[in-house]
Amino acid sequence: MKSFKEFISYFNTPFVRPKLNFYIGKVAIGTPYFTPRKAIKDPTTPTRLKFVPKKIGFDICRLGWKTKWSQFRFEWSPIISFVFFRWQIAITISAPEQDHYWESWLYYQYETDKKKSILERAIQCQKEYPQNWKSTRNGVETKINFYDIILKKKYRLKKIDELREEKLNSLFK
Repeated sequence: MKSFKEFISYFNTPFVRPKLNFYIGKVAIGTPYFTPRKAIKDPTTPTRLKFVPKKIGFDICRLGWKTKWSQFRFEWSPIISFVFFRWQIAITISAPEQDHYWESWLYYQYETDKKKSILERAIQCQKEYPQNWKSTRNGVETKINFYDIILKKKYRLKKIDELREEKLNSLFK
């Protein structure tokens, strides 16, 4: 049940809604690193386990992540998989800018103050776990704030110009 609650939580946040990708075909989608398999006792060495492909089975793999130097690191996207002999139905959850999205989602989920409103938590996330990056291509430097891509508009920190404009508008009403 915990896995199902986590799957629902991916969609109930200030982040843009992730997309569901469906796959129907021969077994090809890993859960997460290997194709769906199960462990059985090895007939040649009974004290060891041997992995064999699943014939029929259902797998739920939650978001894969780890902490490294006290920071969240994204490993793999969530997946639900059903295998029936050589066939597979898989539902994967993908988000824009996967690494930035899921690492920010993890910070929001586990490090922000749950007593605050969604907006306050989103602001806390942006301030304490910034996603500002610089990229240089052909000698041209570009700055990007990934929160502008991965957060819903109403939860993004406003730019100074936007705040100034709002303040002026409120004064002249």
